[in-house]
Amino acid sequence: MTASCPFQPDCRNCTRLAQHLDQVKTDYPDYHARPVAPFGDQTAKLLIVGLAPGLHGANRTGRPFTGDYAGILLYRTLHQFGFASHPESIAADDALRLINCRITNAVKCLPPANKPLPAEIRQCNPFLAAELNEFAKHGGQALLALGTIAHQAVLMALGCRNADFPFSHGAIHTVPGNLRLYDSYHCSRYNTQTRRLTETMFEQIFDSIRRDMAPAR
Repeated sequence: MTASCPFQPDCRNCTRLAQHLDQVKTDYPDYHARPVAPFGDQTAKLLIVGLAPGLHGANRTGRPFTGDYAGILLYRTLHQFGFASHPESIAADDALRLINCRITNAVKCLPPANKPLPAEIRQCNPFLAAELNEFAKHGGQALLALGTIAHQAVLMALGCRNADFPFSHGAIHTVPGNLRLYDSYHCSRYNTQTRRLTETMFEQIFDSIRRDMAPAR
């Protein structure tokens, strides 16, 4: 892996996303409505990659998975497995700390209808590549991709082919950088309410990560 461009808090490289954020800021003046920076431990052993900020979640608060339904299960599970100081993420200025964990998104800006275009995913991918480079350089071990798009964005950033590492809930892949890539369905309201992803299924992913990260005896 090679270093790429760092996160840009005022990036407007995707015209459609920039215009969408402008409209959101007009509709909701108090919202963050800008690219959302990664959150957590700079030298984490676990990096979680989501899809993109949610309209009333990270796009509102400025912190990944904060203020929307998907974050409820995620942060509760992180706390359960010792990766977060509290079971809830309420606001970007609350007392929550991530422990040996960091959270980011494949696309840093809110996409219309929560669906980024392929070109937007590619445009944003150098930011993710830079994060993965830093993650590996500082001893990172485990990548958790929440959903197919996040999984494929990680592979793109690592220079891997999708066909060599197919997405499947519960799958574990060894990828460049001496990293393990864990796959999970996204912890969205739709997936949890339809039972495509249950709490037990999500906890099993973190149980695998925690066991694999434990030092050998």
